[in-house]
Amino acid sequence: MEEDPSNGGNSSSNLETSKADKAVWLMKCPVVVAKSWKSYHTSSPDSTPLAKVVLSLDPLQSDDPSALQFTMEMSRTETGNVPKSYSLNMFKDFVPMGVFSETPQGRVAMEGKVEHKFDMKPHEENIEEYSKLCRERTNKSMIKNRQIQVINNDCGVNMRPMPGMLGLISSGSKDKKKIQPVKQSDVKRTRRDRGELEDIMFKLFERQPNWALKQLVQETDQPAQFLKEILNELCVYNKRGTNQGTYELKPEYKKTAEDTGAD
Repeated sequence: MEEDPSNGGNSSSNLETSKADKAVWLMKCPVVVAKSWKSYHTSSPDSTPLAKVVLSLDPLQSDDPSALQFTMEMSRTETGNVPKSYSLNMFKDFVPMGVFSETPQGRVAMEGKVEHKFDMKPHEENIEEYSKLCRERTNKSMIKNRQIQVINNDCGVNMRPMPGMLGLISSGSKDKKKIQPVKQSDVKRTRRDRGELEDIMFKLFERQPNWALKQLVQETDQPAQFLKEILNELCVYNKRGTNQGTYELKPEYKKTAEDTGAD
């Protein structure tokens, strides 16, 4: 974007960038926590804190960033097994990101750039409760909401068309969908044993020396791709001449077929 000098250094007249350099934290939280915060914000629109973050530091290892430990204490949780205490795993190696906001009037503002990224998970002492909550949520999602209604009148009177509706129901053959016959190519064929299929192929080539692939598929009722594999081993494909587009046995297999026929 080109800077607009008249806008105080903003990137665009529609983008507020006064907070672009502000450091913010990005946190990935469980679904139950997000729902709890959302319901709390709806029921209590005041500025009461949702949670507090506690930073623990070992004075003997103050220069080691890995010695920093972050925990979060929820100020209020819903009834149930929602854990109240969480640990925050901090990451510094991530793709640079920014935070943006948009007002109902369509004004977009950059609220800052992400300095730290956290993954939020329950403390070890709350893992069992959290696992129970996840199981309950899974079981609840598996409950089918569809219901079957039993009709007391099983004579079918209520399902018959009224006299005035008979003209609205088309019984002509034009409106009926024609049943399309299943194409032979759409039928799923089962592969035969390879040795058995080779014997069948030899007998077919005894009957006539040249066959097209389509003819062999009809004769053997085998998948075309499987037949091609066999044909590539046993036959030569004629690309030109009077027998163009057909297969014939290789010379070494022709002799075998002739000997078999003579026997």
